[in-house]
Amino acid sequence: MKKYFVLHPATFKLDGGAMFGIIPKPLWEKKIPSDELNRIHLSLRVMLIQTKNKNILVDTGIGDYHGDKFDDRFAVKGEKHPLLLVLKKNFNLLAEDISDIIITHLHFDHVGGLGEDENNHQEIFPKAKLHIHKKHYEYSLNPTVRDSGSFHSQFFKPLIEKADSEGRVIWHHEDQGVVLEDEGEKISYRVSFGHTPYLLHPYDDKFIYMADLVPTSSHLSIPWVMGYDISPGQTTKDKMAFYEFIANQKLTMIFEHDMKYWGARIQFDGNDVKSIELEKANNQEFQAILQAWPALQSHQ
Repeated sequence: MKKYFVLHPATFKLDGGAMFGIIPKPLWEKKIPSDELNRIHLSLRVMLIQTKNKNILVDTGIGDYHGDKFDDRFAVKGEKHPLLLVLKKNFNLLAEDISDIIITHLHFDHVGGLGEDENNHQEIFPKAKLHIHKKHYEYSLNPTVRDSGSFHSQFFKPLIEKADSEGRVIWHHEDQGVVLEDEGEKISYRVSFGHTPYLLHPYDDKFIYMADLVPTSSHLSIPWVMGYDISPGQTTKDKMAFYEFIANQKLTMIFEHDMKYWGARIQFDGNDVKSIELEKANNQEFQAILQAWPALQSHQ
């Protein structure tokens, strides 16, 4: 039986206008108030899935290799080695205990926890297999000028190359498939394209990790799309396709960046979300792990 935990090792802030694209500030600020620099507060939520033989992470957060100037710009708040601290303090897991890391995409706030810094290329999880979509990786090394700042390839490329040389990178090539399986416990994936090409969304029969396709509950409505998205119109098409799948499969969505809600169940009428049932987080700021919420425990 799989066990699921949603972890909250750190927080950061991004520009509210960029997070909501063409949606006017008087509308989005009712949902998430901004600070004096127009930034909104966001979680860096990571998922831990435990099967009989595996400890699996979905994404690794922002890490702490960036330096003071970067951390101040994005208001990064967290302990040193934030993800390791969560795993040790709450699960008594060491870095060597992580067997697999599913990387949704290679933006800095999703893979920053892979390594120590961008100079010595030291892996934090030396035994973990990395599950990456090959076409997304290829794109990350040659993105457009518009989104190049989101990809710190000088940081992640040496780490991935080292892991690949050791046979620890599992490349995924299709638009959907199986990420991994452990004694009948299967995690599958589907990809979306609007936020970034070949964004990988892991799911099973209970949960689906939305990553930046739907980063917060405030982005559930189909037109509410981030300005960061490389193809916002495609994002709306992706959301409609995913919502139909999610509603049919009765999956619970996991939000990676929502400070207030960790997830939601939805009904979809073919045009937009018909109804929403949100799962509220214990919003104790900067706590290493909020908790394994009862709603998650019930799905063990």
